[in-house]
Parts: sequence; structure tokens; C-alpha cells
Amino acid sequence: MNIEERLFELQDLKYREFHRGLVPTAAEGYIIGVRMPALRKLAKEIEPAPFLATLPHRYYEENQLHAIILSGIKDYALCLREVECFLPYVDNWATCDGLRPRCFAKHTDDVLTHVQRWLRAEHEYTVRFGIGVLEAFFLDEAFRPEQLQWVANIHREEYYIRMMQAWYFATALAKQWDTALPLVPDLTDWVRRKTIQKACESYRVSDEHKTLLRSMK
Repeated sequence: MNIEERLFELQDLKYREFHRGLVPTAAEGYIIGVRMPALRKLAKEIEPAPFLATLPHRYYEENQLHAIILSGIKDYALCLREVECFLPYVDNWATCDGLRPRCFAKHTDDVLTHVQRWLRAEHEYTVRFGIGVLEAFFLDEAFRPEQLQWVANIHREEYYIRMMQAWYFATALAKQWDTALPLVPDLTDWVRRKTIQKACESYRVSDEHKTLLRSMK
């Protein structure tokens, strides 16, 4: 299968223009314009191993396919190895956030050691990925209070890291209110304000809690 040809066969030009607005960091010509349901369907038709070995990819949708395939791998060791290979090539928030390997949920103890390393990475989207993994897999049964401090201690200027910090803390306020709330005043000003905004927009945070958060702006 020629994957690039298949992607262009699935191209929707109106959707391409719309999606370019969602991923403003994308270079001209990088986004083909393929809707996510079509990408998920195509991902099931691809022979994984040869495709995963073709890094770096040329197009955004190829990276999206890569993230979809990795997220569905059931073999944890294989998945982790492929994630580590892929992370340096992740170049936008959408691909980063689409990479959520479901097998991580059954291996949280081991994943946590890698999360700590990802949070210290120089690469912007590796840091964002580490925060996203904490948000997706470590705010319920696998939650530990020190994880909040790990995220709070990240002092980076990149917009997409700071935004993920805010999303993480907004979700933490919905799921771990008593533990997360005391850390909100210590967040950097931008992250604190964005955290409060996102938490106040959430249906999972009570009106009483939203009132208290607004007083902390």
C-alpha cells in the first residue's frame, strides 16, 4: 500500500483549511486534510511494522496514523520502545495528544519512571506528552500526590507545555480536589490563570469550588 497516495485519495480540502487553523505551527503543505474517522479506518489497514520504521514522516496525517497505531499496541514493551522512537518526531500538539497508548494503564508503575524522564526532556512535545500521560493514567487509582508537584515544578516558556500544565491541573481539581487545590497558588501566573479558567469551564467541578477558584485569580 502506498500510504501517501491513500491519504491524498481521502483528502478533504475544506477540512484541510479548517484544520490548519487548529494546528498553527504546521508548515505550508504539511497537512493533507484527512478526517480522523478516515485515519482510524486506514490505520487498521496498514501493516504496522514497516510503517512504524519509516520515520521521519513527511505529512501530518502520517504522524497521526503513527500515533493511532502506537496507542493500540497491546504489547507494553514493544509499545514503549516505539513511543521512545517516535517522540523526537512529534512536532505539534494534536499528534502529541493523540498519542495515548492504552496499554500504559496496566503498567503504571513502570510508566511512571519514564514519565519523570519525559518531564525533564528538552523537546517541547516530549514534556507535553509526559504531562498528558499523567493526566490520562495517573489521576485515579494510580494517583500519588507528588505527581502534582512534578508538573508544578516545570518552568518552561513554551505555550504548548504551559497549556498542558493547565489542563492537567484543571483535571486534577476535578478528580483530586483536596490534594490539588493547595498547589494552585504556587503555579506560575499564566498557568494558574489558565488552570482556573479551564476548571471553571468544566462540568466536573462544582459551583462551590468554581467560586473559590475565581477568588484565587
